[in-house]
Amino acid sequence: MDNLDFQILTELKANARQTASDISKTIHLSVSTVIERIKKMEKSGVIQSYTVICDDIKLGNDITVLMEIGMEHPRFNDEFIQQIGLDPNVIACYYLTGEFDFMLKICCRSSDHLEQIHNRIKDYPGVRLTRTHYVLRTVKNIHSSGFETEPREKGRKTSAHPR
Repeated sequence: MDNLDFQILTELKANARQTASDISKTIHLSVSTVIERIKKMEKSGVIQSYTVICDDIKLGNDITVLMEIGMEHPRFNDEFIQQIGLDPNVIACYYLTGEFDFMLKICCRSSDHLEQIHNRIKDYPGVRLTRTHYVLRTVKNIHSSGFETEPREKGRKTSAHPR
């Protein structure tokens, strides 16, 4: 990955539907080179997919919550992960360290709908404890991590991204 790859990724993150021709004009690179670099990033797994981002409120899902899940024992984790993977209202699931084992991001229509989802999740084998946080307002919501447009030298730390 070099600066040109990061510039291509920046353009794709802004609009994944733009053509390689448009990207090439913006970053001053040939179309064939842009296409070659995109294919290389797809093959290596840097670019995992292209998707549609929907407005949950316009789809009728007015409530977003973050739900912490505490499990009785790690032996229940695999089944829990499988169940959560099937739930269309759970839009993200993170395995954590600390007091709770998982953090779920859930979008739903109403408080009644949230109660149904909550009861269903509490019934999954091994779920010991839940804590739910209503999201009042989304301040930032990006769909992949940011990156520097200038790649760091290997082994060199920067103050912006200490490791």
